[in-house]
Amino acid sequence: MIILAGLSCLASGATEERVREVLSDLRERHGFPGATVAWAGPGNKVRTLAVGMADPDSERPMSPDTPMLAASIGKSFVAAAILRAAEQDQLELDSPISTWLGDEEWFHRLPNHKTLTLRRLLTHTGGLLDHVYLPAFQALLRQSRTSADAPDTQELISLILDTEPLFAPGEGWAYSDTGYLLAARVLEAATGCPWTDYVRTHFLKPLDLEDTAPTNQRHLPGLAMGIISSENPFGLPERTMDENDRLVWHPAVEDAGGGFVSTAGDLARWGRALWSGRLHSEASFKAMMTGKPVSEEREGVTYGLGVVIEPTEQYGEVRGHRGWIPGYVSSLRYYPDYDIAIALQINSDIGMLGEQGSLTQVEAEVTEAILTPYMQGE
Repeated sequence: MIILAGLSCLASGATEERVREVLSDLRERHGFPGATVAWAGPGNKVRTLAVGMADPDSERPMSPDTPMLAASIGKSFVAAAILRAAEQDQLELDSPISTWLGDEEWFHRLPNHKTLTLRRLLTHTGGLLDHVYLPAFQALLRQSRTSADAPDTQELISLILDTEPLFAPGEGWAYSDTGYLLAARVLEAATGCPWTDYVRTHFLKPLDLEDTAPTNQRHLPGLAMGIISSENPFGLPERTMDENDRLVWHPAVEDAGGGFVSTAGDLARWGRALWSGRLHSEASFKAMMTGKPVSEEREGVTYGLGVVIEPTEQYGEVRGHRGWIPGYVSSLRYYPDYDIAIALQINSDIGMLGEQGSLTQVEAEVTEAILTPYMQGE
């Protein structure tokens, strides 16, 4: 019954209009320039809409096809790629990463280097610092504003060399972009293919995600102008792009911690395909969904392989990931009880972050507007 109701509601103009009204009201209340939302459901139906401005300075309107930086949602692509390589017997989740990286001259300086595995890296249980929050990384990002090239992966990993581990692998949880950089290095060593090319070949092309691409250059065609909080630790200006529509920093500095530009429509299709289990074997999908507790304060919330798994009273289990990079926030959530994925992108990070930030409220109200008709069987 839920699927039949979903087919009807997904195509409902009344639902679209209600979502547009809610998102427009949220924009007015929270003051962000623009936003896009998309939801993908049964029958491979996708609905997308946009409100506000892609560039408030030039008054360029936001459209459903306007791309934005997806930030850490990109971790889901890294995890999916590694699981695909494991299915092809090119690597193993529980083998020590020294199998592939042990000959690197820097490897012995990596915290917990003897016992790190891909599973530990992908679930953030490796005990590694997150280089993104180190002053040295903030300095590198500032330097990238005047450089033609971004720091390479090795330079980013080197920021945590010779540091003390936060805990022994498997004995705690701490979010680490650095762990995903290492995981991508393993993928490349095992497959002989750049990690972004591997993602493109195995997922972007087969799923026709034509609006999703690696963030490997400053000029990303059609990108929405992002508005950055003045409190950002990177010394960035308020606008993400210059007068030539080039990002004021090199986005490749994100590397495998995120690494993609996308649209809400592509993200919704990706989330539904991935987190419904349609893209991997049963064993791989089980591994992806086997999460580790993130904190005592967030009871029941776990982090699997590139996915946050959260129980809710209202909608059942939710699987998803958020993304943040200066000037942009994104949210991708899949609701298995309804087989619906909802993607949301906003071109501002001002006041958005944290459990009490505006993004939480936007997620909640947009989700209610989309899912309530399904719940009521309309």
